[in-house]
Amino acid sequence: MRLFLCLAALAFALPTLAADPKHPGYRVLAQDKGHVAIIGLDGKVEWEVECKYNSHDVHLLPNGNLLLHTAAATVTEMTPKKEVVWKYEAKPKEGYKGRIEVHAFQRLADGNTMVAESGNRRIVEVDKDGKIVTEIALKVDKPDPHRDTRMVRKLDTGNYLVCHEGDGCVREYDAKGKVVWEYKLDLGGRKEAPGHGPEGHGTSVYGALRLANGNTVIAGGNNNRVLEVNKEGKVVWSIDQKELDGITLAWVTTLHVLPNGNLIVGNCHAGPNSPQLFEVTRAKKVVWSFTDFKTFGNSCAAHHILDIKGVIR
Repeated sequence: MRLFLCLAALAFALPTLAADPKHPGYRVLAQDKGHVAIIGLDGKVEWEVECKYNSHDVHLLPNGNLLLHTAAATVTEMTPKKEVVWKYEAKPKEGYKGRIEVHAFQRLADGNTMVAESGNRRIVEVDKDGKIVTEIALKVDKPDPHRDTRMVRKLDTGNYLVCHEGDGCVREYDAKGKVVWEYKLDLGGRKEAPGHGPEGHGTSVYGALRLANGNTVIAGGNNNRVLEVNKEGKVVWSIDQKELDGITLAWVTTLHVLPNGNLIVGNCHAGPNSPQLFEVTRAKKVVWSFTDFKTFGNSCAAHHILDIKGVIR
C-alpha cells in the first residue's frame, strides 16, 4: 500500500507533455508557484526567475528577452541573464485615487509597449523611456480594478480587442477609442455558480483573438468554454466544458492559434486530473497536452509555447 501511494504521488508530480506520442511537443513558458519558468521537451526546468505575483500575461520577445508581469501594476522586460532592461509601473491617472492592476500587455512592432490598466480603465502605449504616447479610454459597465480587463491585444488593423472580465464582454475599439464591435457571453444554458474550479460557472471572460477570416476566438474564463463567433455574433464553433476526452474545462485562459489552425488552450483551476495547457484540432482532437503540477500549480493562467515556425496569434 505504501509503495502504491509513493508511486501515485510521483505520477502526480512529474510533468506529462504529450497526448499523442507522435507529437513533437513544445517548450513551455509559464508563471505560477512564485516563479516564471521555461520547461523543456524533457520536462525539466531550463530557465527560471522569481516572480511572486500571479501573472495573467507573459511573452518571449524576438530579441530573446522576456516581457513579464512582476507586480500588480508592473510590466518588466528582462534578459535571459535576468537583467532588467525596461520597466513600466502603472500609476493612478489624474482624478482617480483607487487601485491599479495590469492584466495584459504587448510589445508592438514600433517598439512601444501596450499596457491595459484596470482601475484607470484605459489602454496606454508606452515608449522605451516610459513615456505614455497613446491613451485609449475604455467602456466599463461594472468598474472594478481587478476585473475591468483581462487579455487585451492590438490588432493588425490598429484596433484593440479587449476582454472585460467583469462585464462578461469582448469589445473591439478603434484607434480613437470608439467601440466598433462587441460580444457578450451568455451562460450556455447552465445556471450561474460560484467558484474558480470546474464547478464554477459564469461569464467572466479571459481571452480573445481575431482570426484572419474576421471571426473571433474567445477563451471564456469561468464560462468553461472556447467559442468562435463571427462578425454578427453568431457562434460558429465551440468546445464545451466536458466535450474533450480526459479534459474538464474550468477557467479557460491562454489562447494561441497555430499556423496549422490548431488552438492552444490554457485551463486554469481545473485540478490535477485535467491538463493545464493543451493543443486541439478543429475536429476537436487533443494532439498535445501539458500537465506539470511540480513546477506550476492550479493557478497557472499565463502560458506561452515556444519554437513555433510561422505566424502564431
